[in-house]
Amino acid sequence: MAVEELQSIIKRCQILEEHDFKEEDFGLFQLAGQRCIEEGHIEELLEIIQNEKNNVIIKSMGWNLVGPVVRCLLWNDKDEKRKEYFLTLDLLVKLCNPKELLLGLLELIEEPSGKQISHIILLLLQPLQTVIQKLHNNKAYSVGLVLSTLWSQLSLLPVPYSKEQIQTDDYGLCQCCKALIEFTKPFVEEVTDDKENKENEKLKEELLKFCFKSLKCPLLTAQFLEQSEEAGNDPFRCFASEIIGFLSAIGYPFPQIILNHGRKKKTWDCLELEEEEDKQLADSVASLAYLVFVQGIRIDQLPLVLSPSYLLQLNMGHIEVFLQRTEESVFSKGLELLEYGLLRLEDNSLLYQYLEIKSFLTVPQGLVKVMTLCPIETLRKKGLAILQLYINKLDSQGKYTLFRIMASLNLLRYLVIKDNENDNQTGLWTELEKIKNNFLKPLHTGLNMSKAHYEAEIKNSQEKSQVVPMSKDLCSITVGGEEIPNMPPEMQLKVLHSALFTFDLIESVLARVEELIEIKTKSTSEENVIK
Repeated sequence: MAVEELQSIIKRCQILEEHDFKEEDFGLFQLAGQRCIEEGHIEELLEIIQNEKNNVIIKSMGWNLVGPVVRCLLWNDKDEKRKEYFLTLDLLVKLCNPKELLLGLLELIEEPSGKQISHIILLLLQPLQTVIQKLHNNKAYSVGLVLSTLWSQLSLLPVPYSKEQIQTDDYGLCQCCKALIEFTKPFVEEVTDDKENKENEKLKEELLKFCFKSLKCPLLTAQFLEQSEEAGNDPFRCFASEIIGFLSAIGYPFPQIILNHGRKKKTWDCLELEEEEDKQLADSVASLAYLVFVQGIRIDQLPLVLSPSYLLQLNMGHIEVFLQRTEESVFSKGLELLEYGLLRLEDNSLLYQYLEIKSFLTVPQGLVKVMTLCPIETLRKKGLAILQLYINKLDSQGKYTLFRIMASLNLLRYLVIKDNENDNQTGLWTELEKIKNNFLKPLHTGLNMSKAHYEAEIKNSQEKSQVVPMSKDLCSITVGGEEIPNMPPEMQLKVLHSALFTFDLIESVLARVEELIEIKTKSTSEENVIK
């Protein structure tokens, strides 16, 4: 019945021009075609599609049948007629209007959840490739739309953690990563083969965004097999190597990305990436640094003239990004990247001036956080070992400086975390009121006054430099009743900003200590009420 109904609709439409097709015709064609598929008449439907007399009708209306065909392939994987379903899908992709077909395929990719996500992506990558190649206008936009949709769906899949999970690949993420590389390669080659084409500049931007998204997910959380094992057996290592290779091929070699990240110099031709650099890109570039330095992927492309101290400085911002995350699979990479940098330094060789750089102070804070809060003992011990290693690399002035922004407050934070009020093994809770009144409150007051004073000095200094912008005369200021030695205005500003940053660090630790005290005392009170 469904076949006869479809044939009747086609017979009526054969005598019409394409522009004369009505909305009613589209609806009837879709319903009849879908019934043919549901009732198992795929051979008859395939015969209708293969008939050249129906090409115009299939071109306009056939894309509505792609969804039912794909769903049959997904849900009836043991159907005896799978060959016919595949032939039907191939013909529809070949004959249908590519614009409508692209949107239809993307809607299908967005439908499933769980393990079905990888199944439909693997099924539709080749049809998507065919459709895009048929779209000559706005091709870059279409590629970007497809890659973005694919990435959004893949980011919903859990990233396998252990060697066994990677090998079993229950959710198909590893298979999809491999297939996605093959899908993307022709577009990368298109950009590299015809660099003069302006349309390819837009395509390059879309590929660049895709590469950075891939560095963040799945590669930021992905675990890698031991390098001693066969590299070809590690799907994430292969995926990472290809993504880094794509970056170089489209004109963004990774040394350029790593060395320029965070500088005021414009790095990207893509405005969207330029705007996102301080936010989303931080994770991606940190992931890239880990892949290159710790995993050694394409590290041979890095200049050999970079000193160990410079490489450490280069990576400290990335290490900070890792240590700010709570996922073990992410912050453990920060430990590895820091260890890589420190092991290449001589003991006592890291000059104290490096502690004027924000990340050189916040990273030790992150290590303390790992040592005290991480539930995994091996990582806590590793955090402690790396902190000791870090301290060993500092010169004597650096060691003193580090112990002075951190010591008292961090010790108090450690004790609050480790010693419960009911246990009170350290006597901390007995002396809590004295600590609040004699240490925490005065520290608050001192910080507020100091920050206000330094902010006023910065404002004054900036106003003076605006009045006489070209002046290079030495000047002096008085802070805390003591005169800072004569120095150029720009150096003076640097010193003042460094001091303000130090106050901010102390303030953040102080806030955390007070928060922990409140949590612990509230918890103890609730326990006592229950008892």
